[in-house]
Order: sequence, then structure tokens, then C-alpha cells
Amino acid sequence: MTDKAFRFGVVAGATEGAAKWLATARRAEELGYSTLLCPDNLNMPTPTAALAAAAAATTELRVGSFVLASPLRTARAAAWEAHSLTVVTGGRFELGLGTGRPEMRQQAEELGLPYGTGQERLDSISETIDHVRRLDGDAHTPVMIAAGGPKVRRLAGLKADIVTLAGGVLTTREEMAEYVAEIRAAAGERDLEFAMNIWVVGDEIPPWIRGFIGVDAETLIERDSLGMLRGDVDAMVEELERRREAFGVSYISVNGAFIEQFAPVVARLAGK
Repeated sequence: MTDKAFRFGVVAGATEGAAKWLATARRAEELGYSTLLCPDNLNMPTPTAALAAAAAATTELRVGSFVLASPLRTARAAAWEAHSLTVVTGGRFELGLGTGRPEMRQQAEELGLPYGTGQERLDSISETIDHVRRLDGDAHTPVMIAAGGPKVRRLAGLKADIVTLAGGVLTTREEMAEYVAEIRAAAGERDLEFAMNIWVVGDEIPPWIRGFIGVDAETLIERDSLGMLRGDVDAMVEELERRREAFGVSYISVNGAFIEQFAPVVARLAGK
């Protein structure tokens, strides 16, 4: 379905201080990961500051927000931060955008910002992209949209460069294929890169990931979850190639807890 080569990202936050964060960035680059991706949450250092530091500590590693939550900034402020990162990283920044999780309501209130309706949060994403394009001029900040529902899938098809398929962890393969078709229909002739986040590598879920996704390992295995990747390196490589063929997914991200465990897969597939 796609001729795009594989690339890989690591999702991590700068929650354990500068030394650990910069070591993670350097290690990701050493292992061949394309991108260090940072979540957006008031309970951790802001991704823009963390990503600027990570880019300064590396030479080729790309950095990206995963994802900036629209309720936590005005569209113009988000675009300002994004364009600034594109400038100071020498074009190594990827702007990930999303409508935010339910807990962002309280965080938006702390910032004195409205949480907004679903449509208002979606409109904010669209406006952010428009502002970024204006600020970039001849530059181009790649925009990733986390595409869950039908409205955001349509917006992603129309405006994103990268689309993260953000259905729930129990989304079936048939449903995912339908989502991809929706996005491609909205995109028309536009060339998109499809991405997927892997929540669990192997058969065991770290407790905090289990709490976040709300599903245990047994259920993920039973339901053939696309949020899990299991088996030896050969099996994982085969599964990712299967997903690229079925969904066009070539950009795979994993949580920082699995950076070493997943590295042999990166070594086998990156750039191929």
C-alpha cells in the first residue's frame, strides 16, 4: 500500500531531569530511531523546552510533540512555539497535534483557557496549521495529527503530513483499514505518511501503561490488538511489514520503556 521506508520514534517525557532526558535522546540517536517524541501535559516539563534541549544534544535526531493538546494553548501560541522549534532545530521538528484527553479540561482551566467543544478543539488544530504555514514561509514544519474520530480523520487527510492512527487499543484490523480509507479519500492526491504507536512490546505491560490504556495483556492478546507487538525479532519484523502492506503504516513509535528491547527491530527495518 505504500513505498515509504520504515522509520521509528521513541515516546518519552523529561520527567526524570536533564541528565536522563539528554541521555535518552543520545541513546535514541545511537540506536537508529528517527525521532524523539514528547507528550504534552502540565504534570511534566513542556515539550517545546524538552525537545529543544534534545535537539541541541544530538546531531541528526528529529524531535516531535506527541501531541500538543489544543486546549492547552491558543492556536497562535501553538504555531509560534512550533515554528520557533523548526528554526532552532534546523528543521528537525515535527509538530504533532491532537484535541486532548478528557483530563485536559482541568489543565486548561489552570491555564485560564476554555476546554472547548469537540468542534472548537478541532478548529483550533486547523487554525494552528494555518498559522504555522504562514510563519514558516519557505520552510515546512511537518504536521502530524492524531486521528481518532471521523472529523479529525477528515481534517488529517486534508491538512496533515503525517497521520497517527489513533483508534483505541482494541480497534480491529478491519476497522483500521476503513479508517485509512477515509483518510486517503479526504487526502485525494496528497502524499501522506501513516504512523502507529505501539503501546506494548512483548507480553508484559508496565503498570502505568496498563492504567493508561485500561486493558490488560491477556485482553490485548485475545483481541489481536494493534497496540501490542509480540514474539521474537523475526516475528515483530514480519508483523510490521504486514501492517505496512495492509494500512500503509511506515512510521512506528514505541514508549521509552521499550527503547532497548525494540532496538533490534529498528536495526532490521529502519530505512527499508
